[in-house]
Formats: sequence, C-alpha cells, structure tokens
Amino acid sequence: MSRSRSRAIKGLLAAAVATAGLCTALMPGAHAADNPYERGPAPSNASIEASRGSYAVSQTSVSALSVSGFGGGTIYYPTSTADGTFGAVAISPGYTAYQSSIAWLGPRLASQGFVVFTIDTNTTLDQPDSRGRQLLAALDYLTQSSSVRTRIDTSRLGVMGHSMGGGGTLEAAKSRTSLKAAIPLTGWNLDTTWPEVRTPTLIFGADGDTIAPVATHSEPFYQSLPSTLDKAYVELRGATHFTPNSSNTTIAKYSISWLKRFIDNDSRFEQFLCPLPAASLTIAESRGNCPHTS
Repeated sequence: MSRSRSRAIKGLLAAAVATAGLCTALMPGAHAADNPYERGPAPSNASIEASRGSYAVSQTSVSALSVSGFGGGTIYYPTSTADGTFGAVAISPGYTAYQSSIAWLGPRLASQGFVVFTIDTNTTLDQPDSRGRQLLAALDYLTQSSSVRTRIDTSRLGVMGHSMGGGGTLEAAKSRTSLKAAIPLTGWNLDTTWPEVRTPTLIFGADGDTIAPVATHSEPFYQSLPSTLDKAYVELRGATHFTPNSSNTTIAKYSISWLKRFIDNDSRFEQFLCPLPAASLTIAESRGNCPHTS
C-alpha cells in the first residue's frame, strides 16, 4: 500500500470517528454518560406540567405497626428497574393531617423517576421538630428495610412537607446535611432562622396564607438560609395555606425541577429554575440565587 493511500485511509477513519462522536453527542440520552444519575427523557414544560411523567408507577403500603419512629405510609416507585436506582424523597403532612392530604405528590413525583414515601406521623399533633425526626426515620426505613430498598441510591435523598411538615422539612435538613434537596410547602415553624441548613432548599409560600403568613414564616425562612446556598422562594398567587393539599401544577413543576436538579444533579432542569419564574396568574413573586452552583 502506498504511503499516500495509507494517509488517505487514516484521514477517512479519523473523520468517521469524529462524525460518530458528534452523532453520539447529539443523541438523546448521550449526556447520561456524563451524569450517571440522569433519569428519563429530556424535559419540556409540557412534560413537567403533566399529571404523570414517563415512568409507570407501583405502590406499596407500610403499616405503622411494622416501623418505628414514624407512622407508616405509602411508597410510590417506578415499576421498571431498567434504569437502575433512583433518588428518594420522604414527604410529611401538616398539623392534624394524614398522608392522604399529600398523596397526590406520590405518583406525580414517582412517575418522573423518584421513589416517594408519603408518611403518616406518630400523632397528628406532632410539632415540626418531631416531624423532622420522623422524615429522617422514614428515609432510614426506606433505604435500609423497605421492600424497595434495592431500587434506591442511598446517597441521593430529599425531604418535603406541608405546614408543620414543611417546618419539619427544615428541621430534617438542619439535622442531616447530606440531604440533597428540601422543599417546605407553606411551612410553619416558630423557629424562623435556618443558617445551619446546607441542603439546596425551595420554599413555597402562599399569598393568602393566614395560618402561616409568608411575612412571618416562608419569607423569613428563605432570608435566613445562607446566601451561599442554592435556594429559591416561590410565592403562589391566589393560594391559601391548604393549596398544597390538592394537585397543583405550579408546585409540581418547580418541585420536580428542584428534585431533578439537586437529587439527580440533572442540569437539563436548570432551565426551569433559572432565570427565576416570572410573576404570573399562579406566581405572585419568586426569589433565588441563580445560577445554581451545586
């Protein structure tokens, strides 16, 4: 083979390799090679506002008699194991409420690629500090003893909660700084300062909340979080303290984006968080420290 022909063949091979690399980079899911935690197809506004994501969901009940430290609950999880393990989230109801008040979040979040545990508390009158401990006990059960423990990546966990459960969410994040995401929903807590929190935190307030008014709860919570922390505040327009107890597209959209961004480290969802959501028919205002650095 002549030297010139050899050089030509090598050039063609190099071009083929480069083209293949470009095609791979453009293929859906190629980014997953860079991020092993990425789950599901590329997101769109439609996909994160939909009532269900791309994963079929199964569920299993957990009796209070079979656990300690919290009051049992329901686990929602992607049915398929083809994509490996998933991040997990425990969610607490509020004062006097049961897991039924937050049940809509279970399948909605799980269908986006999370294991979700909506819990009952030991008593419906438990205060935020107790609810925080119970959220952590629920995560420990979920990752160590539950029937779905092998489906969970124990390094990628988060917490959510409504009202006193939202206050408990902050308590849990303060106690366990390894958590990847925290989302209080119209949270209530007499402690309004949280400089110890190291977990990326998204706080939802409601402009019509008379039980945990934003001026004395959600806004001080947000302001007290460290300025260096990835954090955000979304105030729901035309909403009340109990808005998180019913299916809500705005809560779901930004909760999914926050959990994906920080539990799954999925930068594809950054576009829905930064720039900050604009004021709209459903959002009174938003605050945050974009772009995110975690």
